[in-house]
Amino acid sequence: MFFRTSSAPPSGRSRGGGRIRTLAIAAIALATTATTLVPTAAATADGPAGDRVSRVKAGSLSATIRYTEYGIPHITASDYTRLGFGSGWAQAADQVCVLADGFVTLRAERSRHFGAAAKPENALSGGRTNLSSDLYFQGLRDTRTAGRLLARPAPQGPSRQVKDLLRGWARGYNAWLAQNETDDPACRGRSWVRPVDVNDLALLSHAMTATAGQVMATEGIVAATPPATGAARAASDAAVDPDRAVRGARELFDHARRSMGSNAVAFHGDTTANGRGLLLGNPHYPWQGGRRFWQSHQTIPGELNVAGGSLLGSPVVNIGYNRHVAWSHTVSTGTPMNLHELTLDPKDPTVYLVDGERERMRKRTVTVEVKDGAPVTRTQWWTRYGPVVNGLGRELPLPWTADRAYAVGDPNASHMRFFDTGLALGKARSTGGMLKGLNRTQGLPWVNTVAADSRGGTLYTQSQVLPRITDALAERCSTALGRAVYPAAGLAVLDGSRASCAPGTDKDAVQPGTFGPGKMPTLKDAPYAANSNDSAWLANADRPIRGYERVFGDLDTSRSLRTRGGIEDLAAMTRRGGLTVEDAQRLQFANRTPAGDMAAADTARACAALPGGSATATDGAVVDVSAACGVLERWDRTTDADSRGALLFQRFWNRLTGALPEERLWRTPFSAADPVRTPHTLATDEPAVARALADTVQELRSVNTALDAPWGEHHFVERGGSRIPVHGGPHELGVWNMMIGVWDPAVGGYTEMVHGTSHIQAVTWDGSRCPVARTLLTYGQSSNPLSPHSSDQTRLMAEKKWVTPRFCEKDILASPELRVVTVRERA
Repeated sequence: MFFRTSSAPPSGRSRGGGRIRTLAIAAIALATTATTLVPTAAATADGPAGDRVSRVKAGSLSATIRYTEYGIPHITASDYTRLGFGSGWAQAADQVCVLADGFVTLRAERSRHFGAAAKPENALSGGRTNLSSDLYFQGLRDTRTAGRLLARPAPQGPSRQVKDLLRGWARGYNAWLAQNETDDPACRGRSWVRPVDVNDLALLSHAMTATAGQVMATEGIVAATPPATGAARAASDAAVDPDRAVRGARELFDHARRSMGSNAVAFHGDTTANGRGLLLGNPHYPWQGGRRFWQSHQTIPGELNVAGGSLLGSPVVNIGYNRHVAWSHTVSTGTPMNLHELTLDPKDPTVYLVDGERERMRKRTVTVEVKDGAPVTRTQWWTRYGPVVNGLGRELPLPWTADRAYAVGDPNASHMRFFDTGLALGKARSTGGMLKGLNRTQGLPWVNTVAADSRGGTLYTQSQVLPRITDALAERCSTALGRAVYPAAGLAVLDGSRASCAPGTDKDAVQPGTFGPGKMPTLKDAPYAANSNDSAWLANADRPIRGYERVFGDLDTSRSLRTRGGIEDLAAMTRRGGLTVEDAQRLQFANRTPAGDMAAADTARACAALPGGSATATDGAVVDVSAACGVLERWDRTTDADSRGALLFQRFWNRLTGALPEERLWRTPFSAADPVRTPHTLATDEPAVARALADTVQELRSVNTALDAPWGEHHFVERGGSRIPVHGGPHELGVWNMMIGVWDPAVGGYTEMVHGTSHIQAVTWDGSRCPVARTLLTYGQSSNPLSPHSSDQTRLMAEKKWVTPRFCEKDILASPELRVVTVRERA
């Protein structure tokens, strides 16, 4: 399927060329069977049915879906239920296997279908095995968590509009299942591809919002066990080492943020060619699995008209644009969980003390079915603060001893406002209106928001749901462990024996125990406002944000190379002015490597100065590295596909930064007075520099890879039996166009992308009713390898081309690939 891009004329092979055709619109009435979700007054296993009773009769739903180039659906409906119906249908058509696999997770049936020991896909689960994942979600189902989330009245709970969207989405998904058979080999003919209900979507919302909190603690929750009695119990009473805890907490949260990173920048009208705002959104999300984005255009005439990317299973656009605003999100540095250190009754480790009074933990006995084996039963323990955990991943063990235990608190585990926030952003008419929507819904769990509007305004805000842990509360209530971990990593460990040490509530907060909008780090109408997963401090380096609590992020600390390189580029663009969408596109794919700018020349000089042109590798071998010196010197300091030297430098840099902490890597240390330019000057006298160079040359030669091999020859994906080179590079190099690949030592290359640049959008306005937008979904709309839309946009990306999306009616009707489908239920 061919289509014009922003950098190429219409292809001669496009059907109908560029002219507007007379369209014969075939309304295809598609039917469901009795297996679709029929709203009734009956209760389900997860809770009362009161909020699930739909006013739309069974079999009466329909929506119009108009597909344009690259399989992008434009869904038009008369109300929210029908819009949800069309969205659920269209998502199923593109992503049924990934969605169905996620619903198996949410139904706690992974062990039953795939075996207890297998590893679940981590989009919705924090478990290391299917068994631990199932034990967690079965606990939620047994306690009817979904029903409680749905039943909570707005504004604490979901709005009527979101409930209607969810009902419609479930019925649309089920209708597609009833009327279609997928040819995707990932789930074709599988028994676990089944209809869903609104409870499944409520648990999906929980898994999305609590992913950086309670869900991340899955292993610790399902494995927490009271200590043994007697001498064995006494021997288990070992305190957590604070230094190890600091390292573990930093590693835990750094990994979580980098596994879903992002960049975004909004330019003010004072810096643009047309006086209107300009947004570039560049979320870094997984290329496979349930955290993929999916593109659509949603319209309820006179009510909603928004386009962009949705997370799979979301009934709303999560990152997108409309006639007036455009927005993107970046993973924030806020810590959405905290720990409570419990003082236990010496006679019973399942009883804890609060203000001298005994409270018994709530016992949950959970049973899950296992493939080819007997059911497994485990016990979970819950407190007033949340579930007891025996650790946060492998990084931070938290042993349950005779005198203490730890409970994890996560306010995002007990709300369902995420979709309402997305809906509010999609309906906004200005950045001020977006901020009002954020303040009203308070539903973002772990992201910042960066936005621009057609009036020229910009916005950065870290409006997210965080436990209300002020620095004063942490000072007053931190345990010994908390006094080490909170300043270093933002993870509070509070004294659970004092009720007064629980997080408080701001007067303007929708949810008890959280911060209100007045405390959120926010920057309005700056010349540029940006974030690359560092804290709010330098959203604009000339207008630093201060005064926020440590739980939001740090201050006066070293920034990542991606943040530093981004600020340099954005500040230069702002000074130049006259910015256009094309400037945003060029920034996205410039592929400049700040690490290379800072260190490649010094490395080349140090290489040339090595006696005899040789260095000693880690294994003791003496390696001739002389050829590497010239390669590094000539390298263009980019990760373009044809860049020669990028592979050599990246493998070298990966080793070097793994061997040396920042304070030893650079000769000039970090200075808070000059945070963009420091630290700098590579410490080439460190023995690790020569050793890393020797190891890298040795590695590449061992697989017959030339030291000056083009980056794209060894950084690629395989689709449809052919290789597609992928430009961009990893976080450690500081590349804005971040791409994280899987290194295959057998071939000396990165042969698949794990995560990175995903749903990109560059958006401005020109005074008409049609936004000026360019988008790209790097991995395509469909995860089905047999779909024509499984890699069509990946091939565009390889050529640095973009999609010009069709937002206005005239543009949709002019699409040479227009296909119109009316989808319906049958009574």
